[in-house]
Amino acid sequence: MNKLTMNQVVKTIRGLPPLPEIVADLLSTMGEDDVDIDTLAEKLARDPALVATTLRLANSSFYGMSHRVSSVRESFAILGLKSMRTLVIAASVANGFIANHDLAGKIEKNWHHSISVAVCAKALARQLHQDQELAFTAGLLHDIGILVLAIYFPIQNQAALTHRAMHDCTLFQAEQTILGIDHAMAGQALAEYWKLPQEIQLAIGGHHAPDQVEHCTLVSLVHVADAIVHALDLAMEEAELVPPVSTAAWDRLGIGQETALRVFEETEQQLAEMCQILTIQ
Repeated sequence: MNKLTMNQVVKTIRGLPPLPEIVADLLSTMGEDDVDIDTLAEKLARDPALVATTLRLANSSFYGMSHRVSSVRESFAILGLKSMRTLVIAASVANGFIANHDLAGKIEKNWHHSISVAVCAKALARQLHQDQELAFTAGLLHDIGILVLAIYFPIQNQAALTHRAMHDCTLFQAEQTILGIDHAMAGQALAEYWKLPQEIQLAIGGHHAPDQVEHCTLVSLVHVADAIVHALDLAMEEAELVPPVSTAAWDRLGIGQETALRVFEETEQQLAEMCQILTIQ
């Protein structure tokens, strides 16, 4: 079997539909002070499925609302643009890229893992006074490349899975050996196509090698959250090994024992509800 090339992956990615208009609009508002919330709310309201998932997220204990939010405009008013951006991106990926494919087996487990890393990354960001919404989004999308390979290159992907089982290595290592590329590379290519923020692109592409990405705390944060989720076996996949943790990334974040224990507890408490909202039945 011939190995994959990034040209093959990029060509496939360019054949995918772009992100919904409302997601693209929300991403374009990053760093802007003067944003027309009414226009954004109106565009979001045109997609009932996206609205339904977004409101379920907004009303979850994850955001600790004092009363139920019943409309898109109210969500924007109470949660703010940054939180709404995160919610809409999460809902869009769940309803669009994920929902249009068979989630049985490996893909479903991977999506569960991605949600776990998102929850953990946000908890970690809260403890370390980093951007929680950015951390959640990066955590949710960090393994999106696994879905690209599994859905669009199933034969090659299965060969990598077989190699992993036979040689007791991580999926990342198996992909590099069998495919010649890995899911981090494929995921970063998709993030670039979707025009996601540069920090998120780097976090997706570098979450297995944070020491190779300079001056990006988000990469270290997602890398550590990924390792924590594997260590806690939150994806409930016995065959998957815990990836090696970069000492430099851990030290860069300055995580103490008390902080780590709080992150463990918070992640386990919030995970079930978030999975129920973002997993397509």
